[in-house]
Amino acid sequence: MSERQDNARQDNALCKIVLASNNAGKLREFAALFGTAGIELIPQGALNVPEAEEPHPTFVENALTKARHASKLTGLPALADDSGLCVRALRGAPGVYSARYAQLAGGEKSDAANNARLVEQLKDVSDRRAYYFCVLALVRHADDPEPLIAEGRWHGEMLDAPRGANGFGYDPYFFLPALNATAAELDPAVKNASSHRAIALQQLFARLKEEA
Repeated sequence: MSERQDNARQDNALCKIVLASNNAGKLREFAALFGTAGIELIPQGALNVPEAEEPHPTFVENALTKARHASKLTGLPALADDSGLCVRALRGAPGVYSARYAQLAGGEKSDAANNARLVEQLKDVSDRRAYYFCVLALVRHADDPEPLIAEGRWHGEMLDAPRGANGFGYDPYFFLPALNATAAELDPAVKNASSHRAIALQQLFARLKEEA
């Protein structure tokens, strides 16, 4: 370990955490959610950390891989999430492949292409139940044997046509009956208080308080 990395560990503890993501939408949501926690969240791109591979079939394995990768390259604690949309009628797909769902079928890697593929697959399907799933993995250092793991589910239904201009990913098609709105129609503050990431973060903050 370099002297810079060693000093970073000693001086920052969990007051400064690297967020192992370059997704602009996730960065906005996490920044808002961490805003009142007294923790400085640094995007990995600001520290020139390249994206890690996500080769695993489960959310938790991918989240841990990304967190350890960012921590190893910076010497700082690192937080990673792996999240996606799980549609019951599609046996949990797109799941861990949510971000590149269309690409796996030969299309482009974009939100528009992913949504188009999903709408086509659900064209004649009556069961529209789905949920967003998020796993958070926080490592204090790259070799942390006891990473903090938290998860959250946000239940809804899939629509055939988009609604709303907020959010990202599948949000315009993800309808929440209890709120009578899609995730993309919600005010960001409302989404940040009820989303799968918010639920997972509440669990994570509770674990951090236990260790304080």
